[in-house]
Amino acid sequence: MSARGLGSTSPDPGASSHDQHPLMDLVDGEEARGRSHPDGASGAAADLMRRLGVSPERRIKVTPEDDARVLRRIDMVVLPLMLAVYFLQVYVAQLIAQFPLAWLLVKLPIGKFTSCMVTLWGLTLTFMAAAHTFHSLLFARFWLGAFEASIAPSFVAITQMFWRRREQPLRMSYWYAMNGFTGVFGSLATWWLAQLPFGLKPYQTIFVAFGIITVCFSTVLFSYMPDSPAEAKFLDKHDKLIAIERLRMNQTGVMSRQWRWDHFWETMRDLKTWLWFSLIFSISVPSGGVGSFGPLLIKSFGFDSFQAILFNAPFGVVQFISTVGGSYVATKYHKKGPVIAFLALFPIVGCMIMLSTPHTPDGRNTLLGGYYMISVFPGIIPLIYSWSSSNTAGDTKGKCNSSVLFIGQSLGNIIGPLLYKPSEAPEYHRGLYWNLLLYIAIVGLVVVTTMYLTYLNRDHSRRRVMAGKDAVIVDYSLYSPEEADSLRRSKVTEGQHIENARDATVGDHAFDDMTDLVNDEFLFVF
Repeated sequence: MSARGLGSTSPDPGASSHDQHPLMDLVDGEEARGRSHPDGASGAAADLMRRLGVSPERRIKVTPEDDARVLRRIDMVVLPLMLAVYFLQVYVAQLIAQFPLAWLLVKLPIGKFTSCMVTLWGLTLTFMAAAHTFHSLLFARFWLGAFEASIAPSFVAITQMFWRRREQPLRMSYWYAMNGFTGVFGSLATWWLAQLPFGLKPYQTIFVAFGIITVCFSTVLFSYMPDSPAEAKFLDKHDKLIAIERLRMNQTGVMSRQWRWDHFWETMRDLKTWLWFSLIFSISVPSGGVGSFGPLLIKSFGFDSFQAILFNAPFGVVQFISTVGGSYVATKYHKKGPVIAFLALFPIVGCMIMLSTPHTPDGRNTLLGGYYMISVFPGIIPLIYSWSSSNTAGDTKGKCNSSVLFIGQSLGNIIGPLLYKPSEAPEYHRGLYWNLLLYIAIVGLVVVTTMYLTYLNRDHSRRRVMAGKDAVIVDYSLYSPEEADSLRRSKVTEGQHIENARDATVGDHAFDDMTDLVNDEFLFVF
């Protein structure tokens, strides 16, 4: 086997022609089908391929080995950058900033934009140490939230740009799980920094230290976070082409740098948009409440302040397990909705336990068990991110959809703490009853969303038949390279050659910046 160095295009003399140029092989019969593009292939994805010296009409053959190699390099460079930023990373400012951010994410290079936002966020955090009045602190906190608001939408867009739909849930769970690590590491680091004799107040030391760390890390982002697969320094020319071709079956495009008002209005009219909004709002209200009042809830069980802090530590561990574990199961079985509904059952039972158990010394272990069952809920949030992004196509529509999603999350996080009042201690019945109702609503919303996605798939199937295409097409983006290759080989049997030829045409419009409702080859996932 030839060992091709990074950036090398020299063929190995002893390799077969297929091994020498696997990227330039066309899908069998593509040119014979005579597909015409009167104006030439358009869109940013086509421009990326032209920049790399390849005609956009060509299909790049991606072997499972090629796919695994490129995925490994993306995972080793882009994903760690996202994990670190999310580890370093509030809600009124985030709510206000979402729609302006959607426009900026479409128009600007996403890697450089995200790096700038992290720099501004770090500088704001550093200068918060100079705030000596409530108003100046509030002003700085507002802008800190505004700059932080760009991170999650940017990361959803970056995840769509580099990973297949099958790969997205786990990657989103990885960077979202940094919230759990932050809870553990941040508490220890904050305590340690507060003890340092720098002549500053503890909060000033903490702001300056974390601000400087954030600004320093932003320089790493500027150097290594790519704006698109074509600008990825860690990939050679061949692997950049593979990175783009890997995304064809996503049917969600790569990027366009063009704001489209028709995409914006379709987002506002699309029922899916408001189903995602309702799902994320329903989980964010309990998240905001439990996140703010978690230690107080534990203290209300009869533990002292030190024990409350100690027993709250496993919350982050359970959060990490449910976040990564839930996304792993969703990836393995290609189902997000059922996993979300299953995870919601744990906090439903947890709320029931906490509402029905008396706050007595004999009941506090039971109450603590109920609290830990509630702590499974963070695993639902990245699954909603990935479920939403996997079912949305079109660059502008994708960014607007994310904006609506994060507005719902910000609203939920604002409202959540308002449901808990110190005067209602120790039971906090009102907050727990509302949380229980919303967890149950999540299960109902999953059922409604699944039914609607099923309807959309049937409608697209009907439209394909009317256009002379196959009623049923295979979504290879949900399979591993080995599974997809095996599935294609299994179809090479007598009587299925025509079907394979049609299969090869699926994805012709994948990079045309078409929305999910317009592209009849788009398959909605449950």
